[in-house]
Amino acid sequence: MTEDPRKPIVAVMARLGRETQLHLDERYRHFRITDAVIIAISIVLVLTAIVNVYYVRVVYKDLDGIVNNMDSMYRKLRQVNEDMTVITDRFERVTGHVEHMGPITANVQRLAATVPEIRVDMEEVSGSMQTVRSDMTLLGQAIGNMDVRVHQMSGGVAIMRENVVQIARPMGKMNPFMP
Repeated sequence: MTEDPRKPIVAVMARLGRETQLHLDERYRHFRITDAVIIAISIVLVLTAIVNVYYVRVVYKDLDGIVNNMDSMYRKLRQVNEDMTVITDRFERVTGHVEHMGPITANVQRLAATVPEIRVDMEEVSGSMQTVRSDMTLLGQAIGNMDVRVHQMSGGVAIMRENVVQIARPMGKMNPFMP
């Protein structure tokens, strides 16, 4: 009996067909697994995007509140600065009036020489006036220092305000895209 020469070729082809089908089945299973992983990752990315948009909106609202507070603080510090300038000017006028107390004290001392009963009281007033004068001078200097510091604070607040506005500007551009 002679063996059919086509038989080994048919066997090889059958085996090749089975191997090809096994490979196609395994490939199909891997595609299904890959599709499931892609869907799961897509869902996670969508949820992450939603949470990020929410946080961006919260940060935008917070930065908007900070900018509003900084604007309010800046306006109030400017008003304090103006008030401190007025107070400093008034204390300078008061100091000028206190400087005139020296000649008044000299006149009172001459009067005290003529009226001995008044002299004792006037010397106490003179001492008190010198104390008031030195206290007023110190107070005027302290208010001048406060005026300078308030002015420096208002400048610092203005710089902080500008920096926060620059930080908030990109958030304002993203605002139309937010829900």
